[in-house]
Amino acid sequence: MNVVTPTPPAPATAALEHSIAAASRALLALQQPDGHWVFELEADATIPAEYVLLRHYLAEPVDAALEAKIAAYLRRIQGEHGGWPLFRDGAFDMSASVKAYFALKMIGDPVDAAHMARARAAIRARGGASRANVFTRFMLALFGFIPWRAVPVMPVEIMLLPKWFPFHLDKVSYWSRTVIVPLLVLQAKKPKARNPKGVTIDELFLEAPQTIGPSPRAPQQKASWFWFFRGVDAVLRAAEPLFPKKMRQRAIDRALAWVTERLNGENGLGAIFPAMANSVMMFDVLGFPESDPRRAIARKSIEKLLAVHPHEAYCQPCVSPIWDTGLACHALFEVGGERAVAQARKGLEWLAPRQILDVDGDWIVRRGGLRPGGWAFQYANPHYPDVDDTAVVVMAMDRAHGLAARGEAAPSDFRAPIARAREWILGMQSANGAWGAFDADNEYYYLNNIPFADHGALLDPPTEDVTARCLSMLAQIGEGRSAAVTRAIDYLRRTQLEEGSWYGRWGMNYIYGTWSVLCALNAAGVDHAAPEIHKAAAWLARIQNPDGGWGEDGDSYKLDYRGYERAPSTASQSAWALLGLMAAGEADHPAVARGIAYLSRVQGDDGLWDEPRYTATGFPRVFYLRYHGYSKFFPLWALARYRNLKNANARAVTLGM
Repeated sequence: MNVVTPTPPAPATAALEHSIAAASRALLALQQPDGHWVFELEADATIPAEYVLLRHYLAEPVDAALEAKIAAYLRRIQGEHGGWPLFRDGAFDMSASVKAYFALKMIGDPVDAAHMARARAAIRARGGASRANVFTRFMLALFGFIPWRAVPVMPVEIMLLPKWFPFHLDKVSYWSRTVIVPLLVLQAKKPKARNPKGVTIDELFLEAPQTIGPSPRAPQQKASWFWFFRGVDAVLRAAEPLFPKKMRQRAIDRALAWVTERLNGENGLGAIFPAMANSVMMFDVLGFPESDPRRAIARKSIEKLLAVHPHEAYCQPCVSPIWDTGLACHALFEVGGERAVAQARKGLEWLAPRQILDVDGDWIVRRGGLRPGGWAFQYANPHYPDVDDTAVVVMAMDRAHGLAARGEAAPSDFRAPIARAREWILGMQSANGAWGAFDADNEYYYLNNIPFADHGALLDPPTEDVTARCLSMLAQIGEGRSAAVTRAIDYLRRTQLEEGSWYGRWGMNYIYGTWSVLCALNAAGVDHAAPEIHKAAAWLARIQNPDGGWGEDGDSYKLDYRGYERAPSTASQSAWALLGLMAAGEADHPAVARGIAYLSRVQGDDGLWDEPRYTATGFPRVFYLRYHGYSKFFPLWALARYRNLKNANARAVTLGM
């Protein structure tokens, strides 16, 4: 990296202080009365469309005002190509387009309306609705549009399989489990949507819908494995009618018990929309009346995901209060000052009692004897604590201790939650030295080749970004060069790409991964002159946009990735790049000055940053996210860190993030 000769440090400029103060005031104004932050979490058209279709599946009373707002949202996010993308300005996506069109038609949009005609033409021009993914095919089968032979066989007897069996629920991710179990019951019972309006979408197919057969192999699936599993699918399809009725009922009962145990009150099964919606349909097909407490609470949980505005509305895939609060606290601690620090401490006091200490979640299968000690992503999800969130919360609590020790904050005592979380995080480290988001050693990659897994996200394997966060946490709280830390560093060194970047599983994408890893390596004491740090910092500087910012979009997850492809700058991705460069000791690099100038220049009059583009990831190539909070705390964090490094006449970041 061509590092310029450092210039004498200068005090923070008045303009920079003004930017930080304005952003701080805006972030503090968004804090909830009890101390936490929660911002909207937006996906693509599929979730709001599925919400509308669920209500009509169940023949619930039509909420015309709400449907009109959802329709306005769906029309607004329609792409120029006529269909619906997975992220802003993204390519046409068949499944999102089919569901959005169906939902708009269900709401009452005329099929000859210009936007509907454009959507229909776009869908048909790309092969028609039969090209949709497996989850969309399940929906089409539930409405009776396509035969059940067009979806993979998933017998409910899966619930009875022994743990050693090649396919077992314990071998897939938490999100797959919670979605699949109620879906198994639905496939066993094969109900048909009530659909009181009788709306159909035959016009989206190029062939007679009832003639459609099994879905094709997805691009990421290996042919040998796929065709093996397709053979298994054919055998199961022939054998399923012969399964003993008593065994089937026993499997259904076990699925019902599994869901009921994890129902999670008003926060819903798995606290994610697809699982929650499937649980409601499961209770419905099993004959539970709307008044049954289990069905009622499952249905109520979905309403809590709605984001309703004066003219538009949509349904969120889940909510993110733990994540939002932890990151907001970090940004405010970086800002410093009496009010910012006091309100961040209030956020930590809200977080502390939400640590999961008394539920052995599904992760216990791989880590028997390990005590729970993590935090969830959502308000409550005790069976599924999030490793990444836990590391972020612990680092924020540790920062509070550090500020108190220097007399910059009131005393805090988070020693007990930090110690318990450390124990859990260490116990969740996988055999390869890395961490996954919710499970350990979840690397049964052959399962991504079953016909059901055309989305390629059946598993929760260890990833670079989550590993980096855990390493950052362990280093910040004084773990030293323990065996766990050494193994994590070795994993990150092994996974660096030739260009210098690291993959970002949960944030978009290589900018996010590289920021995460640079923070971790710096915290762990890796020399800034080490090849991996030098190479990564050079990559970040090299990909800076001419406007001084950084950007990347969902196309970076393509299977044949061959290096960074430029995308419009965003505030949050620019902040990640800046934080990464500063962690690498490059606070004086011209790229950092340009990036700081970019953030200051595009800041709004309200102190915040407008960020309509998606910068996060649910499932690569399938499902992307727009965290409305990212542009509210990450740019502030970067600006405040830059000021602090300049004012302190120091260039060393001493924290994990």
